[in-house]
Amino acid sequence: MMAQQLQSVVEETLGVDSQYRIPDALWERIRPLIPPHVKKTRRGRPRMDDRKAMNAIFYVNGTGCQWKALPHSLGKKSTVHDRFQEWRKAGVFESMWKESLLDYDETKGIEWEWQSMDTAMTKAPLGGKKHRAQPD
Repeated sequence: MMAQQLQSVVEETLGVDSQYRIPDALWERIRPLIPPHVKKTRRGRPRMDDRKAMNAIFYVNGTGCQWKALPHSLGKKSTVHDRFQEWRKAGVFESMWKESLLDYDETKGIEWEWQSMDTAMTKAPLGGKKHRAQPD
């Protein structure tokens, strides 16, 4: 009962389900991949916490929502998107991907000689006999 109450308080505070928070163990692996921030001026608002920004980025990625639909409790949409662009250019997400591949290879093993791509195919809108173009 106490755990449910605690989770409820956390969700109310954050404004989103706790499943979108990065676990401590994962954050400890991500943090070294983030480049240090170089302060340009002493003006403006304080920089958003890196972990909070990554939580918000993972939220957008996990839910598929648009940046403008980001809950206010996760941060300002423009700030989070700017941080995403900054880290994308710095190669943070590519480094995360590489680290996860190496980790998976170490624990489960990857057959590096054989690879495949997974894709999804969907019907085209207005497809079928009724709506297709008539031949000349």
